[in-house]
Amino acid sequence: QVQLVESGGGLVQAGGSLRLSCAASGSIFWINAMGWYRQAPGKQRELVARITSGGSTTYADSVKGRFTISRDNAKNTVYLQMNSLKPEDTAVYYCNTDLRTSYFSGSSQYWGQGTQVTVSS
Repeated sequence: QVQLVESGGGLVQAGGSLRLSCAASGSIFWINAMGWYRQAPGKQRELVARITSGGSTTYADSVKGRFTISRDNAKNTVYLQMNSLKPEDTAVYYCNTDLRTSYFSGSSQYWGQGTQVTVSS
């Protein structure tokens, strides 16, 4: 069993900042990558940012220069620092991880329950 617990969402005015956190716990042997996705009403879920075990990062074009993803491997935790927030950033943000639960297992993806981020204009 693997659990992802997210925190840090909320309501903020345009131009403000929020920091999301996601801690993975349970039967974890190795985490390949951790990331954040978001889904706005009526839209498909999209990748926001992703970071590998080696620290390589990927960002959606819409958040480059505003959002920063980081991770604490010792705590199995990923963070998303969101600055200069815009109303179009409003969405439910989901934590995602690609990990192995044992030496003998392949990689599987797990999702958090989602945290609401609302940016008012």
